[in-house]
Amino acid sequence: MDSVVRTPSHLAAPLVHRLFRDPARPPVFSEPVPGLAAWRGPEASATPDDVHRTAADLVHLAAERQAAPHAELAPVVDVLARTLLAIADVDVTDADAVRLGPQDYARRLRGAVQGADRELSPDAAWFHDALLVSVCLHVLHHLVRRSPYLQRQLPGRAGRIAQLVDQGDTEAALRAPQRSEEDTAFEAEYARWVARRHGWLTIVGVDFPNAPDRWPLEETYLSLEAEERSGGVGGATDEQRTVLLADRAVEDHERVLLRGGAGSGKTTLVQWLAVAAAREGSRVPFVLPVRRFAREGFPAPDDFLHAVRHPLADRAPEGWVVRTLLAGRALLLVDGIDEAPEKTRSELRGRLRRLLRVFSGNSCLVTSRPSAVADGWLSGEGLAEEDFVELSLAPMSRDQVTRFIRDWHSAARLDEQSRSAGPRDREREALVEYEQRLLHSVRIYRELRQLATNPLMCGLICALNRDRAGSLPSGRKELYDAALEMLLQRRDPERDVLYADDVRLQQSTRERLLQKLAHAMLEEDASELTEERAVGILDAALPAMPAARAQGDGAKIFRHLLHRTGLLRERAGESVDFVHRTFQDYLAAKEIVARGRFPTLVDHAHQSEWEEVIRMAAAHARPEECAQFLERLLAPAPTLRRPQVNHRRLMAAACLDHVTELDPAVQRLVHDRTKNLVRPTTDLAARGLGWVGPIVLELLPDPGQVPDDRQALLLAMTATRVQDDAAIDYLVRLRTRAALPIRAELAQGWRHFDTERYAEEIIAHLAPDDLYFPVSDAAELAALRELGGRARIQVAGVMRAEELLTGLLRDELTHLWLNAELPDTDVSWLAGFPRLRLLRVNPRLPRVRNVPDGVEITA
Repeated sequence: MDSVVRTPSHLAAPLVHRLFRDPARPPVFSEPVPGLAAWRGPEASATPDDVHRTAADLVHLAAERQAAPHAELAPVVDVLARTLLAIADVDVTDADAVRLGPQDYARRLRGAVQGADRELSPDAAWFHDALLVSVCLHVLHHLVRRSPYLQRQLPGRAGRIAQLVDQGDTEAALRAPQRSEEDTAFEAEYARWVARRHGWLTIVGVDFPNAPDRWPLEETYLSLEAEERSGGVGGATDEQRTVLLADRAVEDHERVLLRGGAGSGKTTLVQWLAVAAAREGSRVPFVLPVRRFAREGFPAPDDFLHAVRHPLADRAPEGWVVRTLLAGRALLLVDGIDEAPEKTRSELRGRLRRLLRVFSGNSCLVTSRPSAVADGWLSGEGLAEEDFVELSLAPMSRDQVTRFIRDWHSAARLDEQSRSAGPRDREREALVEYEQRLLHSVRIYRELRQLATNPLMCGLICALNRDRAGSLPSGRKELYDAALEMLLQRRDPERDVLYADDVRLQQSTRERLLQKLAHAMLEEDASELTEERAVGILDAALPAMPAARAQGDGAKIFRHLLHRTGLLRERAGESVDFVHRTFQDYLAAKEIVARGRFPTLVDHAHQSEWEEVIRMAAAHARPEECAQFLERLLAPAPTLRRPQVNHRRLMAAACLDHVTELDPAVQRLVHDRTKNLVRPTTDLAARGLGWVGPIVLELLPDPGQVPDDRQALLLAMTATRVQDDAAIDYLVRLRTRAALPIRAELAQGWRHFDTERYAEEIIAHLAPDDLYFPVSDAAELAALRELGGRARIQVAGVMRAEELLTGLLRDELTHLWLNAELPDTDVSWLAGFPRLRLLRVNPRLPRVRNVPDGVEITA
C-alpha cells in the first residue's frame, strides 16, 4: 500500500471545507489564526457528529479508489474521526500547520490520539495513516486558499502544498479506472436497452379499448413546467414562483427534488431524461424506482441493476456502476420516494446523501408526491454541496391541455389507420368530431377543466370521451367508475378477445378481487406484491366467492387479472403492482368501505399518504357510514399532536366535497369544528388550506369584515388556491384593496381559474400602480390584451417569443418581468416595444442575450 492515499481534490475539498465553515469568522485573515477549528460552543464550525460523518465519507471515498481492508472500515472511521477532532486541541496556528507540512502535521494530530494503534490491525493502521496524510494535505490547502496572509508570508510552503495537490490529482487521474473495451461494449448495449424500454409513452398506463396503446416518446412528449418557489421581491407576497422547463431541470441543476401529484408526469419525465441521456452518451442513466427496493433500502452501486431487477444485471462487468460513478458520468433518476414506507424514508435518504457525497459530480433527480417529504428534506443540514433544488410540477396550462388532446387524437387516428385492413373514413371522421367536442367541453365545463390538469387525467378523459361517444362523467369518482367499467367489463368483448383464457368473471367479481390486492398493499405499506403474496391473498378470498372459486385457484385467477384487466403489471416476473397509484388508492378505499374498516381510516387520517384513500372512501360510503366516519375524524385524539389533530379535522372538511348525501347535523358539526382552523396566521398555513377544497370558502370569514390588510392577504392566499370557480365570488370582495401584496396575490391566482371569467371579474378591477400582471399561457395573454393590456407584465409561464410578440401590446408595455424560462434566450425581439425601459430577469433563469439598447436589465 502507498504511503499516501491519492484522493482527488474535487472529491476531498468539499468534505474538508465542511469542517471549517464558520460564518462568524471572516473569510480571509491578515494574521495567523490560533485555533483552526472548534467543535463545541457558539464558535463551532462543525459538531463532533459532523466530524464523524465527514470521516466516514473520507474513508469510504478512499476505500473505493484504493485497496483497503474493507472489513475494518468502521474502526478506521472511528479513529480518523478522533484524530480530526484533535485539530481543535493541538496548539497549532494555521501558519504553524502550513510550516509543518502534511506529513508532520498528520504526525502531530496522530500523537494527540492515545491508543489508536491498538484498535487497528497493521493493514488498517497503515491505511488510516496514509489517508490521514492525504486529508491533512487538503486541510492545509484549504487554509492557504482562504488566507492571503499565508499566501503572502509563506509563498514557498503555499506553492509546495498546491504542487502536491496537483500532483495527487494527476496521479489519481492516471490511476483511475479507465473504460475498458468490455465496459464500453456493455454501456452501448445498456444505452440501446434504455432507449427501447423507456422510449414509449403509455397512455395513462392503461390499455384502453379503441385507443392507442402507446406513443413514441420522442414525437409526442409534452414538456411540462416546474415551479421553484422563493421569497417575495419588491413588496409583493412572501412567495414568488420561477417557472422552468421540467426536462431541463437536471441540465441546469446537479441535484433536483421534484414534487408532483398522482399522474402529474413525474415518471414520464424520468423516462424522457433517461432516453435523452442514453442517446447523447454523455451520461449513463440509472432509473431507480423506489418501489423496487422500498423495503431493502437504497442499494449500493454494485446492486443498482439487481435491485430494480434489470434484465442486463447479470451481464454487467464487475464494478461497472462504481467506475461510472467515480468518473462523474452517472444520472441517478430516483423515482417515487413517497413509495417507500414512511418509517424507512430517513434511512433511504441517509444512504442517498452519503452516496452523493462520496461520488460527487454525478447528477441526481428524486421525485415524490407533494406532501410525502418536508421542505429541505434532501438538503445536507447546512452543507451547500449537498443541497437539492426543490421544484414542483405545475398543473397543465390550457395550451398544454389543448395540445395533449390534439396529440392524443392524432395518435388515435394513426393507430386506427394501422389496425385497419381497409379504409375506415367514418371512424377517423368520428375521432375528429370527438376531438372538437372534447376541446369545447374542457373549455366550457368547470368540473372537466379541473380534472384535466395532468397527463394521467387528460389521457383518461380522452379515452373515455371516445369510448362513450363524447358523453363524459363530471366528477372524479364517476370518472374512475366509468374507467373500471370499461376495463373490467367491456374491454375484451369490444376487442373481440373472448377466448384468451377460460376464466369468466363479472365486473363486480373482478373488481372485488382487485380491491383485495389494493387493500393488502395499503395495509402493508407496500407499493407492490410478490406473486406468491398476491396468489395467497386471492386464495384466501376465493372460498367466500363461489363464482370465482369455480373458475380456478388463486394462481389461475391471478394470471387472469394480470393479463385481462389492464390494471396490473408484472415486474421482472417477480412482483406485481398497479399501473398507477391512483387506481390502487381508489380500489383500496372501496375495499375498506366494503369491509366497514372505517376505524383504520381514522387511525391514519393524519398521514398525508392516506389523503386520497380517505376522500374516496367518503365518496363510496353510505350516508350513515359517512356520518359516523366524519364524527370520528372530529373526535378528540389525545395520542396525536395538535398539528395531526388539525390535519385529521381538515380531512373531514375535505371529504364534504365528495359526499353525495349527508345528515345536515353532521355538516354543521364539520363546520363548527373546523371553522377556527381556517384562520391562518402565517403565509404557509394560508397556502396550505387550499387543498381542503371549496368547502373552505364557507368557513373563511367575510373579507369585507376584515379591516386589516395582513389578514386580508392571508385570506387571498387561501382562496386563490381553492381551485374551484366558486372562489372567484369570494375573491371579488378583495379586488378593490389598495395594498400591493393583496393585488399581487390576486393577480397570481389567475392561472387556477377560468381565464375569461377571472380576467373580467378580478384582473380588470386591480389597480395597475406598481403591479406586474402575470400571464402563464397564450389564453391569459389574449385575455389581458382584450382588457387593453398593461404597462407592467410578468411572464409567468413558458412561452415562445412569437406568442409574446403577438399577445403584448407594443405601445403599452414599459416593464417586463421574465419569471419563466424562455425556449430561446435571445431577446432581440424586445426592440419591437418602443416604450419598454426595464427588463427584470429572475436570477434563477438562464442569462438572456441581445437585450436592445435603451432597455435597462435588472434581477
